[in-house]
Amino acid sequence: MTPEELRAFCLEFNAAAEEFPFGPETSVFKVCGKIFAMSHLDGDPLQVSLKCDPDEAVRLRAEYEAVVPGWHLNKRHWNTVTAGPLPDRLVRELIEDSYDLVVAGLPKAERLRLDRP
Repeated sequence: MTPEELRAFCLEFNAAAEEFPFGPETSVFKVCGKIFAMSHLDGDPLQVSLKCDPDEAVRLRAEYEAVVPGWHLNKRHWNTVTAGPLPDRLVRELIEDSYDLVVAGLPKAERLRLDRP
């Protein structure tokens, strides 16, 4: 997965937006003002931090060396994923799971507006 593919995929979700609250080097992808992905897109290797169910986060870390506790984030709920060693399909699934978790925490009216009850 390239940085351009990662950015494009994150922005495909309903109401997704890219912001730079931590400086120009860190892309922060939000839905309704809530973060679901963060990445230094110029980083080598390409990494993305994603929200994750706590039990799933532990399982993923045990299964994949490229998945570690979220850097500078709540380690229980966030993983940092190195894109290169993992299949693109898995990285996309993890991004979508992160988006879905964030949307699930939004008020019902906002979830319905996003077509994600």
